[in-house]
Amino acid sequence: MAFHSALKQLKGFIQLCKDQPQTLHDPELKFFKDYLESLGATIPPSSATPPPEETPKAESKEKQDPPPQPQEKQESENEAEMSSEESDVELDMEGVIKDTDTGEEHEMGDVQKKEMTDDEMEKFDEARAEAMSIFAEGEWEKAVEKFTEAIKLNPNSAAMFAKRGACFLKIKKLRACIRDCTRAIELNPDNASAYKFRGRSHRLLGNFKEAAKDLRTACKIDFDEQADEWLREVTPNAKKLEEHERKRERKREEKELREKKERIRKAQEAREAAAKAAQDEDDDDPGFPGGAGGMGGLFSDPDLLAALSDPEVAQAFQDIQSNPMNIMKYQGNPKVMALLNKLASKMGGGGGMPGMGGMPGMGGMPGMGGMPGMGGMGGGSDAPSSGQSK
Repeated sequence: MAFHSALKQLKGFIQLCKDQPQTLHDPELKFFKDYLESLGATIPPSSATPPPEETPKAESKEKQDPPPQPQEKQESENEAEMSSEESDVELDMEGVIKDTDTGEEHEMGDVQKKEMTDDEMEKFDEARAEAMSIFAEGEWEKAVEKFTEAIKLNPNSAAMFAKRGACFLKIKKLRACIRDCTRAIELNPDNASAYKFRGRSHRLLGNFKEAAKDLRTACKIDFDEQADEWLREVTPNAKKLEEHERKRERKREEKELREKKERIRKAQEAREAAAKAAQDEDDDDPGFPGGAGGMGGLFSDPDLLAALSDPEVAQAFQDIQSNPMNIMKYQGNPKVMALLNKLASKMGGGGGMPGMGGMPGMGGMPGMGGMPGMGGMGGGSDAPSSGQSK
C-alpha cells in the first residue's frame, strides 16, 4: 500500500508540473530537472515576463494581512465584547483625585538591617517622639521628614511606615502612601492602620476593588469607625466591578468549555476518518477474498475476534497465512486448530481439508490444500502419499 500511496503522490506532482511548469525551476528540484534533461526532455524556460505590479502588491498584502481565521475572529469579538461590557459599568467617580506624587522614590531605609545599636535605639526613640508630636500638630511635610529619620534608624518599624504613609495621604501623595503602607504590611501583616490608609489611597485613585479589600481587612483586624465609613463609601462601586469580574470569568470558562468540546469533536472526527482510511486500505488488500477487512466479513464473528485477541493464536494465524504449509507446526495446538476449524466452517467447507486426513470442517480454505503425508486429524488413518483424501 506504501507503493500505491507514493504512486498517487507522484501522479499529483506530475500534474502540478504540467499546470505550473515554472515549478521545475525551483532550486530544490534541480536534481529532478537534471534527470529529465538527461533523458532528453525539454524543460520550458522560466517565465521572462514579470507579472503586473498590482499582482505582487496584492499577493504581498495578502501575505502580510491574511484574512482572520474563524477562531481568531471569535476571540477578537469576545475580547471586544468584554472590553465593551467593562466600559459599560457605571461607576460613581465623585471624590477621585489626581495623584500629586511625582513617582520619585523616597527613603525606605536599609532593608538588610536587622538590629540597632544602643545609640541608634536612643536616637530612634527621640526621632519617633518628635515625629509623633509634629504629626499631632498636623504639619505633614515636617512629619514626613522626621518619620524618615526614624525609618533610617529603624527600617523594621511597621508603625513608622504606616504613620509616614498617613502623612503622604494627607498631602495627596497617594502612591507614596501605598508604598509605605505596603512595606508596613510586609513587616506586620496585622497592622490595621496600614490597610486603612492604603485602602483610602486606592479609593481616591479610583481603585475601588483594591480599596474595598484593604478597608475590609482593616475593619476585620481592628474595627475603626472611619475605616468602616470609607468602606461603605466604596462598596457600591466595588460590588459593580466584582460582579463584572464574575461575569467575565464565567464567560471565559464557558468559552474554554466550548473550545474544549470543539477540540474533542474534531479529534473524534479525525479518529473516525483515520479508522475509515485504514478500513479502506484493508479492503484493498488482496490477501483474502472480499478484502482483509475480515475475509469477506468473517472477522465480524465475536468468537473469531476473541480467538485472534490471543497473541499466540494471532502469531500462528499470520504464520499460516504467509505460508499455508506452516499449518503442520500447529497440529498439536488446540487453540490454533480451533480457530482454523471455525474459519473453515465459516467459509463453507465440510469435507475436510485435502491432505489432512479428515480434519472436520477444514475443506475449502483457499491455498491450503495438497499437503502430502499429513496424518489424519480426526479419523486416525494415514493420508495417501498422493496428498488426496479418500
